[in-house]
Amino acid sequence: METITKILITVGTVVLLALLMTFPLMWLWNWLMPDLFNVAEIGFWQALGLNFLASILFKKNNSTSSD
Repeated sequence: METITKILITVGTVVLLALLMTFPLMWLWNWLMPDLFNVAEIGFWQALGLNFLASILFKKNNSTSSD
């Protein structure tokens, strides 16, 4: 039972962090980008996808080689 609780807390934390990172991106994009660059507004799922893509593209690589 303790393992299930830990899993649920972890999943809940991930969902909460996704919401906390996605909504500000969506609001800022929809506020700035259509006026500045004449692009379309985005929805929640598109903002979540942008967050995911940015995390892949701009992730720091902390691995060091043992040369």
